[in-house]
Amino acid sequence: MKIPSPVIDVRAWLDAQPFSPFQWRVVFLCFCIVAVDGFDTACVGFIAPALMHDWHIGPSVLGSLFGAGLAGLMIGALAFGPLADRVGRKKTLIATVAFFGVASLAAAYAPSVEFLIALRFVTGLGLGGAMPNAIALTSEYCPERQKSFLTTVMFCGFTMGSGLGGVVAAQLLPDHGWRSVLIFGGVLPLALVPLLATLLPESVRFMVSRGFESTRIGPLLSRIAPVQYDQNTRFSLREAKAEGSPVRQLFAVGFRRGTLLLWSVFFMSLLIVYLMTNWLPTLIHSSGLSLAAAARIAILYQVGGTVGALVIGSLMDRFPPTIVLGSAYAAGSLFLMATGCAQGSLLAAAVTGVGFCISGSQVGANAFAARYYPTASRVTGVSWALGVGRLGSVCGALVGGVLLTANIGFSLLFLIIAVPAAIASIAIYACGFQPGNRGAQSAVV
Repeated sequence: MKIPSPVIDVRAWLDAQPFSPFQWRVVFLCFCIVAVDGFDTACVGFIAPALMHDWHIGPSVLGSLFGAGLAGLMIGALAFGPLADRVGRKKTLIATVAFFGVASLAAAYAPSVEFLIALRFVTGLGLGGAMPNAIALTSEYCPERQKSFLTTVMFCGFTMGSGLGGVVAAQLLPDHGWRSVLIFGGVLPLALVPLLATLLPESVRFMVSRGFESTRIGPLLSRIAPVQYDQNTRFSLREAKAEGSPVRQLFAVGFRRGTLLLWSVFFMSLLIVYLMTNWLPTLIHSSGLSLAAAARIAILYQVGGTVGALVIGSLMDRFPPTIVLGSAYAAGSLFLMATGCAQGSLLAAAVTGVGFCISGSQVGANAFAARYYPTASRVTGVSWALGVGRLGSVCGALVGGVLLTANIGFSLLFLIIAVPAAIASIAIYACGFQPGNRGAQSAVV
């Protein structure tokens, strides 16, 4: 009688192990990826006043510049997500990080605003592909008990990188001009590429889902904790059985309604996040504060986002994630309304609260999406949610210019911005009233 091969459930095995230095390395490298992603995404907002001064462009042209980069982010997310679910997370990450690094360097030498707009679109393609892969790879090396918190810890790199854009801009702009900020944003990711090629592992869950040989999966698990395996060992994932293309899986029974609700959340949330990221310094400056004061207050938005992500991520591992996120988005809408009415230290506190609730909740939504979808379609699920969300971010970039040009009062402007936060709150609450991907089947390979 043939003795059956031993089977190791990778998901249960990871849940049973203490979090290892090898897993922390994955979190740290992905943290670095989203940090340079955040820097390159946000730096244009910090150099915007200098661009307006040097090239004598108005808010509408600046809105087109912001929108071009965000349109590239959207297309990059939609394109690279399904690719990563087929060829792997590591290869896609290295390619996209190198891509947006080269594009940022090229943008630094743009001879006109038209060339800069085109190059920001190209930069956005790489940025849009890197972020969802970093989210998925981190999630796939985390135990279930800490997945939301550790994913948000990793994603804090984005808000810290965005904040670094303000610090670097403040140091480089006076003496070296806006081009130096883009050069800095190109050198960082290119310096990161060799480290990723050497130190970043492929996702072990991806390898199991794609049927890699046990002799390739076992050594990776052994770097986390000792595991007994041989060439006859089979590795499994107790997840929903994948059928069809990764995109088609997003609309399978049990995922369809949640997918559409998540897209609504990401659209509304990213509309606010990128409107604040790109326009907040300019909006605050237009209210009468100096550029230096506006930049300092804008940095508080990123600080609030970083703290909010950590707190919200921790709460999501303890309580129902949809309740945590829905409450945070609702509070964010109140802070947005307060921003339009506050002055002085109260304005700084309100902006920090917006970052805590809105930017922090967006990080939490990324972690929620990574948990919601199975391995076979995880990057596609996260990247398509982000891709649809980029439509909201493009709207935010363009609407900011329109509102500024229309000379709408500061209070009314932030009252308008508070509406999408309320809609995001309702949509994420609704995600808690649909079945999701429970009752997953075991896929043994």
